[in-house]
Amino acid sequence: MPADTLPNWPAMSIAQANEMLAAEGSPLELMDAVINGVEMKIYKNAPPTIPLVLQLASMQYADRDFIVYEDERVTFDALARAVVKLAAVMRDTYGIEKGDRVAIVMRNYPQWPVAFFAASMLGAIATPMNSWWTSEELEYGLSFAGVKLAFVDPQIYERVRTEWEKLPDLKNVIIARDPEGEYGDPRVSRMETYVGGANEWANLPAVSWPAIDLEPEDNATIMYTSGTTGKPKGALATHRAVVSNMFNSMTCQARMFLRKGEPVPEPDPNEQRATLLAIPFFHATGAFAILIPSLLRGDKIVSMYKWDAGKALPIIEEEKVTAVGGVPAIAWQLLEHPDRDKYDLSSIAAISYGGAPSAPELVSTIKKRFPDAAPGNGWGMTETCATATLNIGEDYVNRPGSAGAPPKAVELKICDPDGNPVPQGEVGELWCKGAMNCKAYWNRPEATAETFRDGWVVTGDLARLDEEGFLFLVDRAKDMLIRGGENVYCIEVENALYEHPAVMDAAVVGIPHKILGEEVGAVVQLKPGMHVTEDELRAHAASHLAAFKVPVKVLFMTEPLPRNANGKILKPVLREQFVS
Repeated sequence: MPADTLPNWPAMSIAQANEMLAAEGSPLELMDAVINGVEMKIYKNAPPTIPLVLQLASMQYADRDFIVYEDERVTFDALARAVVKLAAVMRDTYGIEKGDRVAIVMRNYPQWPVAFFAASMLGAIATPMNSWWTSEELEYGLSFAGVKLAFVDPQIYERVRTEWEKLPDLKNVIIARDPEGEYGDPRVSRMETYVGGANEWANLPAVSWPAIDLEPEDNATIMYTSGTTGKPKGALATHRAVVSNMFNSMTCQARMFLRKGEPVPEPDPNEQRATLLAIPFFHATGAFAILIPSLLRGDKIVSMYKWDAGKALPIIEEEKVTAVGGVPAIAWQLLEHPDRDKYDLSSIAAISYGGAPSAPELVSTIKKRFPDAAPGNGWGMTETCATATLNIGEDYVNRPGSAGAPPKAVELKICDPDGNPVPQGEVGELWCKGAMNCKAYWNRPEATAETFRDGWVVTGDLARLDEEGFLFLVDRAKDMLIRGGENVYCIEVENALYEHPAVMDAAVVGIPHKILGEEVGAVVQLKPGMHVTEDELRAHAASHLAAFKVPVKVLFMTEPLPRNANGKILKPVLREQFVS
């Protein structure tokens, strides 16, 4: 046990803390339910739908700042006014109905949550998309989901416009943050026409909440996540799933205090926590683990146009940011920035991250430089609506290699290739069950049957559980690497390389990187008599892929790529060439 751990810690076991938090009368009380024919635990006091979270927050925290972006400040009440106004426009002008897919593709502007919540209020399926995607990737995402209306920024619109003829379902596009733009297309309008700029939302008519015909099991969101085929899959989540994720995280955070022998603190109505948003809203973490929980807690979200650790430091000081993080790279950049000591960062109470491999030394570095801050790490995936486990505080100090233990509402098991549980402590494939799980992949029945089984998500991750239920990730069974929190499926990059006429064989592997976790590396064998340079191949890949997927280094082999008896490329052998 580390020397700096608290005296008499832990005050109780994980199981005891979970039971106490789930008990009758607790704000996090659990009850038994049958969801889509599957028995599971649900949170008794959780709001049933996403719009209700917004409604409750706007009444309880009306005058508090909710979104801060540069010189724009949006209160909870102002956000609600803009959402209700925009929802009425979407319904009356654009005919958006329950079940329609509405895309949101833009940076972390204040307009992003307005469009997201407006879609949710109508019972439409909010469909966020990666704002880094190329025109080709956006065309696929919009087409596959059958998106009827898309909210974009001007940069994204240019990518959508070139592909619009391939999108018969896309009837209209609304462009945010271009108040003077003229597009000469009746299908295109400006968001400011309907709700004005962010600083004007407080002047919109007082909120009159519409009757919302929504149930917890209604479809709420489609979040795209790549699959082993290389094409993104749309993970379909219900309102209950999204809200349940919030309560899972709240349970893990409350458990931290019980493990220290302290009561769970009551919220202070005179204090407001603030999160520096360093990851996109279009990630499950950004939308499900930060945006919506911040509403519920009355927190402030401080957004940046683009992550920059040097620019983040004065923002942390000015806005009294209490929580930072996202992926390990962000934590490292803040910890090691040469200007860190020039600013008052004493407000920071939590530094948490996930989504990429992290070195155990990161938690000790956090405790050295921010001794009063609680470090945190977790595991989750798009299919689990973000965080399913959370390792925080002393638990993380003592098990820095673990992604944490689940709350009582979440079940984990480790299985062999046939789906049978393996003995405790052994490595196998991680399965996860809980009300936060997505229900299916949109229009992908075969992939759905493979991944979603009787309430369980078959994750594709190799892992083990210790005696107290702490999760230790060992490897990824799926051929994927994670660069700074961005999922990169190797086959997608390989397919792009294969499209070059000189490439005969290709393999993509992860190159270890201290800050990003991994970078994209490629090994190729060229066709006889053909020639192409590394820069030419990278440029070719960049024309087909988002920038974060483009290999940073390409190695050339004159001999065939090594394979096993089954014909599978031996990627561990290739990976050694990048680190030798």
